[in-house]
Amino acid sequence: MNAIILAAGRGSRMQKLTETRHKSQVKIGGRTLLDWQTGALRAAGIDRVVVVRGYLGESLQGEFETVDNPRWDVSNMVVTLTCAEAFLSSAPCLVSYSDIVYRCEHVRHLLEAGGDIRLTYDREWEALWSLRFPDPLSDAETFDAKGGQLREIGGSPASRDEVKGQYMGLLYFTPKGWASVREFLDGLSSDAIDRLDMTALLRRLLERGASITAVPIAGGWCEIDSEGDLRAYEDMLALADRKGQPWTHDFRS
Repeated sequence: MNAIILAAGRGSRMQKLTETRHKSQVKIGGRTLLDWQTGALRAAGIDRVVVVRGYLGESLQGEFETVDNPRWDVSNMVVTLTCAEAFLSSAPCLVSYSDIVYRCEHVRHLLEAGGDIRLTYDREWEALWSLRFPDPLSDAETFDAKGGQLREIGGSPASRDEVKGQYMGLLYFTPKGWASVREFLDGLSSDAIDRLDMTALLRRLLERGASITAVPIAGGWCEIDSEGDLRAYEDMLALADRKGQPWTHDFRS
């Protein structure tokens, strides 16, 4: 079992925090994002971790393997994922964004589910989005899953009824699942692939009839996309510690 962490982008919305360091090296709860990620992956039983690097890539060193996306500044996350194709095509792979932190049980739930393409989603999304945005719907995307299968993802919701959860940034592919992704990408131009983000890819796969397993979780993770996110989370962690009461999205386990 391999784990791939997609860490090519700069994270420009972090502003000064990523001027001289990669986004995954920003700290929360006293540890870097990358340390939280590799810790959760290894605690779930994954010992081979591959980091796909780009911006300040040479600074990402540790007890993991690396590959590089030399076009990180002109391409999107899907291109970064294809840079790890040698791993995806040869063995099952868990894929993680580099700007999220999560618990090892989320990884285990994903590994234990069935299906050639899988993702986790948070049913308690609104509590986290309300902390990050004055209007949670301004950033949320449509999402629906029934019977453990993804039905809708990646649209702009008109109401909360269209958001049954939020995709977290944790994925899983078997070689067979990755082959279906590769078949789809082979039908696109290089420019189209450069512009393709991950939720758009998943949406297009659904339109082609792909089966994507949707694994629900309830809190215990967060996404750090801005300085404001970081400050809000640190405040909530400190408040939870002072009161001795758990925060729904406390990722520490």
